[in-house]
Amino acid sequence: MTGTVTHDPPPGGNRPGAPLIVTEDTGLLDDLLRLCAAAGATPEVHPGLPGPRGRWEAASLVLVGDDAARRARGVPRRQGVVLVGRDQDDPGVWRRAVEIGADHVLMLPDGEQWLVDRIADVAEGVGRPALTVGVIGGRGGAGASTLACALAVTSAREKLRTLLVDADPLGGGLDVALGGETAKGLRWPAFASSHGRVGGGALEESLPELHSLRVLSWDRGDCLSVPPRAVRAVLAAARRGGGAVVVDLPRRVDEGVAEVLAQLDLALLVVPAELRAVAAAGRVASAVGMVLRDLRVAVRGPYAPGLDGQEVARLLGLPLVGDVPVEPALQRPYGTGRPPGVTGRGPLARFCREFWDRALVEARAA
Repeated sequence: MTGTVTHDPPPGGNRPGAPLIVTEDTGLLDDLLRLCAAAGATPEVHPGLPGPRGRWEAASLVLVGDDAARRARGVPRRQGVVLVGRDQDDPGVWRRAVEIGADHVLMLPDGEQWLVDRIADVAEGVGRPALTVGVIGGRGGAGASTLACALAVTSAREKLRTLLVDADPLGGGLDVALGGETAKGLRWPAFASSHGRVGGGALEESLPELHSLRVLSWDRGDCLSVPPRAVRAVLAAARRGGGAVVVDLPRRVDEGVAEVLAQLDLALLVVPAELRAVAAAGRVASAVGMVLRDLRVAVRGPYAPGLDGQEVARLLGLPLVGDVPVEPALQRPYGTGRPPGVTGRGPLARFCREFWDRALVEARAA
């Protein structure tokens, strides 16, 4: 059980530092140390008092055992104080929480997962989540993977922390597209058993680094699916690090893909400017639109007679992002080590820069 106590927060907000545990209850202390370890945090422990002068204020999070609540009366008010107990039937716990200025009252064992997440948040220094953009083809061969790679490479070149996620197990692997199929690091099958919370920093460090970005792709084994709960945990960890996350999406929507769509800020539907492609893209848009709240169309030429970007967008009933340039250099086979947009020159790189400029401004204004 968890609960929230409303009070006026002090100025200054959260402060950096290790979590602080204040309790003389050895059983409770063992549990709190275990939960800190699960969250990847190393706390300071002060059994008798709130700690030396300044530690109460400097700690990133303060966990006060219910046994220590009376001793903590009169301490400076601050955010990030959690009163932790075990007796769910004790009505006095709320009064004690107010007396020490606690933000939350948490009862173990019911609130363990909430507390692990909260400890991990402060340990990782969570700020604004990554702007997360999906790219999906309106039909096969539309160029969605090419655009996803170009967007990710452009983001990294602009000094944004960037993750490129391959959500299509049948796509051949985006690590191949980036010339890194032999690069060391984990692929999707390694995360198939993940559940609960995945550490954002640990995830990023475990992935192959190619062209100044991290890539989560598929290996060449037989694993073609990851449980939805694992997809949810991994994508949430990717977003917590900030910057940009680009996801190359398959054109089918199963439970795992639905988990990805639910965490996207927006997606680009890449549609070749031909009538059959528009018809196919309409079906894709209908399926994706059941989960995703912001789907936009990016049109790729050459154009069939009577079609242009505005007309394709009108037929699909979607906002137009722009025309995706086609460059002769993109006709090279994958695996050459020179992914689309890597030089920063040419119309495709310019398209990607302009997209990020607009999208980041929109995200800051939201």
